Amino acid sequence: MRVGVPREIKVHEYRVGLTPAGAAELVQAGHEVFVETKAGDGVGFADSAYEAVGAKILPDADAVFQTGELIVKVKEPQAIEYARLTPDHTLFTYLHLAPDPEQTKGLMDSGCIAIAYETVTDNEGRLPLLKPMSEVAGRMSIQVGATALEKSHGGRGMLLGGVPGVQPAKVVILGGGVSGTHAAEMAVGMRADVTIFDRSIRRLAELDTQFQGRAKTAFSTAASVEEAIIGADLVVGAVLIPGAAAPKLVTREMLKKMKDGAVLVDIAIDQGGCFETSKPTTHQSPTFIVDGVVHYCVANMPGAVARTSTIALTNATLPFTLAIANKGAKKAMNDDPHLARGLNVAEGHVTYEPVARDLGHKYVKPDWLTSI
Repeated sequence: MRVGVPREIKVHEYRVGLTPAGAAELVQAGHEVFVETKAGDGVGFADSAYEAVGAKILPDADAVFQTGELIVKVKEPQAIEYARLTPDHTLFTYLHLAPDPEQTKGLMDSGCIAIAYETVTDNEGRLPLLKPMSEVAGRMSIQVGATALEKSHGGRGMLLGGVPGVQPAKVVILGGGVSGTHAAEMAVGMRADVTIFDRSIRRLAELDTQFQGRAKTAFSTAASVEEAIIGADLVVGAVLIPGAAAPKLVTREMLKKMKDGAVLVDIAIDQGGCFETSKPTTHQSPTFIVDGVVHYCVANMPGAVARTSTIALTNATLPFTLAIANKGAKKAMNDDPHLARGLNVAEGHVTYEPVARDLGHKYVKPDWLTSI
């Protein structure tokens, strides 16, 4: 199969969909890999590194899309990119369609098969291709939140861990999944006062055991969340409903009761955000202030640590990329129901129920898809 890797064009997105090591695996399996020139420059992978393992360098994105059958990316295609897709393409990338009707329509109009990293599952029902970026985003949320708390960035002027004689910042983490857990690990490590909210008693018990009293746990209700954020200095939104829009856990009215200079970091912004006042931002201009509260809502947080993120992502996606290349998309999905759950759009239809529901489209299961 011909595998195409275009350069990412989202603002301040430096990751690349395939490392040279990943390209080597595909070439050794008998496939052709075509990489847009300078696609890996942002993470230190020069064109020569791809050429050394047998990949071919193409001059622009048009050439990559025209040549490739399987298009491997990182971020959701921008308008100019989904306009290049045809029914002959399989797209394998993060999509996050639920809050993005324009992209959804563009993919439907293209007729392509679009498989989303974020809805591929594993035997335990987890999301293995979302996990590495959730780990990065969770850890980054405390890093960027601590910076946003500095006075020069609009924050309260607090050191996250305090100093002897001065209390540490109060950190509230909404969601005890992968992102929330990694956020808690970083916040605890920086000696903050940490409380993790979740609606699963089982998960709260696991977190209680994991942190051994270094972080508190609380059952999530509207009342308990409101009470917590009023006293919080940093709130991290880390809730996830796979493939669907994130629930709005913090309303505008709740926000008005927060401290001036408090900080919200919305990891869920890719799925529409879990704060009512959230709107996507970029690394170029990452924050804005509403009612005195600093909002950090960058939609591609891991792009700031692009090299770490690229390697972690390719480690996770490569087995699935190889399966699609070896078997073709349809057979690969019929052989693997976990990969099949990544199918979001195919042949002009929305094929993932939560996306169809959130965007008001008809859900259609392709006739050829038998594994789920």
